[in-house]
Amino acid sequence: MSEWNTKLLGEVAENTSRRFNFKGKDKVIFINTGDVLEGKFLHADYSEVAGLPGQAKKAIKKGDILYSEIRPGNKRYVYIDFDADDYVVSTKFMVIRPNTNEVSSKFLYMLLTSKACEEEFKIVADSRSGTFPQITFDSVAYYSIKYPESNDQERLVEISDSILNKIELNRQTNQTLELIAQALFKCWFVDFEPTRAKIIAKEKGANSAIQELAAQAIICGAMTLEQLEAITQNLETTLQQAINEKLNQANQTPINTEQLKTTAALFPNALVESELGEIPEGWEVVGFKHIVKKYIDNRGKTPPITDKGIPLLEVKHLPEGSIKPNLNTTKYVDDETFKSWFRAHLETDDIMISTVGTIGRICMVPEGEKIAIAQNLLGMRFKREKVSPFFMYYQMDGFRFRHDVDARLVITVQASIKRKDLETIDLLMPKIELQNQFEKFVKPFIAMQQSNQEIGLSEVRDILLPKLLSGELSVSSD
Repeated sequence: MSEWNTKLLGEVAENTSRRFNFKGKDKVIFINTGDVLEGKFLHADYSEVAGLPGQAKKAIKKGDILYSEIRPGNKRYVYIDFDADDYVVSTKFMVIRPNTNEVSSKFLYMLLTSKACEEEFKIVADSRSGTFPQITFDSVAYYSIKYPESNDQERLVEISDSILNKIELNRQTNQTLELIAQALFKCWFVDFEPTRAKIIAKEKGANSAIQELAAQAIICGAMTLEQLEAITQNLETTLQQAINEKLNQANQTPINTEQLKTTAALFPNALVESELGEIPEGWEVVGFKHIVKKYIDNRGKTPPITDKGIPLLEVKHLPEGSIKPNLNTTKYVDDETFKSWFRAHLETDDIMISTVGTIGRICMVPEGEKIAIAQNLLGMRFKREKVSPFFMYYQMDGFRFRHDVDARLVITVQASIKRKDLETIDLLMPKIELQNQFEKFVKPFIAMQQSNQEIGLSEVRDILLPKLLSGELSVSSD
C-alpha cells in the first residue's frame, strides 16, 4: 500500500458558493435537500424554477458532492455523476469540491459518507445552538482526511461501490417482491376480482363449475375481468385453454393446478352490503379487540442502551412500504435488560406499527430475530385461528386502514394514536382458510425479503470501510 497523507478537509476541498447564471435560461431544475437520500435521488421529477436574476441558488457541476447542512445525521447527500449545466441546488447544501489533484472527488465522497465522518459531523451539529442541528463547511473544515495515492484511491472506491451496488440490487429486488404481494392482496381482498369473476360467469348463465374456472383464470393471471366480460361464446373452453396456457408457461406462476382449484373454491359468487360497503358474501367485519391475542409495547422509561446485543427499534427502523424492518441500528439492549425491562417480547410474524410521530409505519418481525421496541412502537400478535398475520400486514398497509388511522390521530406536541382508538377501526375478515391460502402464496416472497443479505452487506461495508480508509487493510495490486 502506498504511503498515506493526512490533511484537513479545508485543505483539500472547498465549499463552492457560485450563484447560478440564469442568463439565457427560461427554466432550470431545482434540487432541494429533501430530494436526495443516502446518495440517491428520490424521484425523477424536480421543481422547475424560472430564470429570475439574483435568485439565491447554487450552481453545480459533474463531480460535486452535495451535503446537507441541516441535520447531517439524516443522510441527505449525493454525488453528482452527470452534466449539471441546467441544475441549481438549495443554499442549504454544501457543494463540496476537491481543490487539489491529490484527492479525487469520488474518494472524498466515500470519506464524507463514511460512518465515522457522519458521526463526527453529527456531534458538530448537535453542539451548535439553534432550533435544529446544523453544520457549515467552516465548522467541519478541520476534519482530518487521510488518503493514499490516486491508484489506491480508485481501488478503494471500486470496493465501496461494488458493495453499494449489491445493496441497491437487493433493495430493488425486495421492492419488486413487495409489489407482487401487494398486487395479489389488492386483487383478492380489495377489488374482489375472483368473486367478481364468478359473478360475471353466473350472469352469463354459467354453472358452478364454469364459475370456478372464471375465478381460477383471474387468480393465476390468465385473464382479466375485462377479457372475461368480452367472451360471448365457448366460455368453458376459452377459460380452460387460457388457464392451461398460463400454467404451462415456465416460471410464470408459482401455483399448481390443485392449489388453484382449492383457492378458487374459497371465493363466494356474490357480494353483500356491509359497514365497509360491498364485500364478498360470508366475509365479516371485525375490530382489533376480537382478533388480537396480545399487545407488545414498552411504555416505561428508556432502557439502558449498549453498543451491541439485541436491536432496539424506533420509528425510523420501519421503512415505508417494506415488510422487513431495518435492523441496522446504533441502539441495542443486552440479554438481561431484554428479559427484565420489557413486559412482553415480540415473536416471529408479530406486526409492529408506529404510534407516535410518523404514524402507521408497519413491519413484521423476521423469523429467528430478537427485537426490542421503543416507546413509539406497538407490537401485535393475532389469534391464528381467526386471522393470518400475513393477511393482516397487507390490510394494515393498505389505503383504507391508513385513512382510518389518520382520522383517529391525537395531535398534541406530536401526533399519536392510542391502542383503544386502533381497536375502533373496522377490519375486513375473509374466511381463515382463504387467508391461509393467501399466506401460502406470499410467504416465499416475504422469506426472500426477510433474508438479511442487505443488512449483512451494510454491516460488511461499515466494518470494512474504516479499515480500508485507515490503511489497515491493503488494496494495492502488488
